[in-house]
Amino acid sequence: MRKPYVAIVDDDSTFAQYLRTFLSLRGYEARCYSRGDEMLAAIRQSDPPDVVLLDVMMPGLDGLATLRALKAARPETQVIMLSGREQASIIVEAVRLGAADYVVKPDDPEGLGEIALDVAIKNATERTRLVSELTELRQQLHDEEPTACLFWDNSEHMRSISRMIEQVADSDVTVLLRGESGVGKELVVRAIHERSPRRGRPLVKVNCAALPAELLESELFGHEKGAFTGATSTRIGKFEQADGGTILLDEIAEMKAALQAKFLHVLQDGQFTRLGSNARQEVDVRVLAATNRDLEAMMLAGDFREDLYYRLKVIEITVPALRERRDEIEPLTDLFLAKYARKYNRPVPVPSAELRRLFQEYDWPGNVRELENLTKRLVILQDESLVIREIARMAGRGRAMAPDVPSEAPAAAPSGPRDGSAPPPPPEPDQPGPPPTLLEVAKRASLRAERVAIEDTLQQVHWNRRKAAQLLGVSYKTLLNKIKECGISRR
Repeated sequence: MRKPYVAIVDDDSTFAQYLRTFLSLRGYEARCYSRGDEMLAAIRQSDPPDVVLLDVMMPGLDGLATLRALKAARPETQVIMLSGREQASIIVEAVRLGAADYVVKPDDPEGLGEIALDVAIKNATERTRLVSELTELRQQLHDEEPTACLFWDNSEHMRSISRMIEQVADSDVTVLLRGESGVGKELVVRAIHERSPRRGRPLVKVNCAALPAELLESELFGHEKGAFTGATSTRIGKFEQADGGTILLDEIAEMKAALQAKFLHVLQDGQFTRLGSNARQEVDVRVLAATNRDLEAMMLAGDFREDLYYRLKVIEITVPALRERRDEIEPLTDLFLAKYARKYNRPVPVPSAELRRLFQEYDWPGNVRELENLTKRLVILQDESLVIREIARMAGRGRAMAPDVPSEAPAAAPSGPRDGSAPPPPPEPDQPGPPPTLLEVAKRASLRAERVAIEDTLQQVHWNRRKAAQLLGVSYKTLLNKIKECGISRR
């Protein structure tokens, strides 16, 4: 299980070293900083601490200024102020700025361990854990909304999978999920986790295809400072983050052979080592894996380990393609239309009988994800004809399927003078520029919608970008990139 990480910020090196020893003996990971700006710079480049012990009186950036800057950057961080004396005005200001507690340093430092600080740190780490779990739960609920309810109720295929989930959820066996891309394997993963005894702990997702092989190992197992170029600090991996909970390894077939061997040991022993370390880490994690590849063929070709294959395949669940569950298409369409109309503050489009017929006839190679993206496009553009054209193009039926596109007139028979002289040259046609593609139109419309939503939110929170990011359901970094991409400036 991952040790809680406590950052100590104190210019008194003797006292800081005492605190470090005190914390280490009680099972905490502790790092010392002599200045507030040094600690702020460090946490911008690595995992944030669970708790910060912050001295009030320091040279340069003092404790209250450091607290103010830290809370502006990471409001959720739990900070305990340390001071050589009890001053009411400083205590009031520290609490106003968001400090979780205030502890007076005693003349005899050994007396600190058994009383106030021990209790304060335990309370702060528990608050950190609760905030983290609440954030994770809110994100899962926000992402899922009511989709899962519909997902299980509208086809016999999915009701069968639902029964399987109920049977395996309360155990710790590994589950291998198979099915084409976009069929909803992640919803099955969430359902297993939320019905399991681990539902109060994290559900961590890793896409094995999203990172190069050399970075995937660090992502999964973490690394020590100096383990490779650019490793400026110790970083825990996804397995430690998921300790006590569930981890989903999506696109498991993309994992390279060397990493498959290390992963197999984690499945068998619950132990691994971080990159650059020989110390064994123990974790209690339930593993779920997903793939859209033919693992049996990969085994025969030597690209996937046979022992890992059988270790993963204790329980196998195959999610069928959307074209095999056509009774789900209409309710899912209505669900997505309502969802994105709320999100983008647009009217809910009412699909015509023609569009519903095309949706039922289309084979949906991108499955539920493709259906969701098309309905999102319909909400943003509010133009059904563009969606019909896209369906026609994807179905390979050409322009004839789109009723608003006139068919080309038949070519006229060649005509000219009967005396055998050359016919006059045809008139030069106008040469307008090529029309924008549907993808370009959709991207522009989406950008306009995002710009409006971001500008409105920023106005509501008086340009507090961190608060705006929380309201919009994106990370702070993503919001900054979107502001730049949309050309939004503070007026």
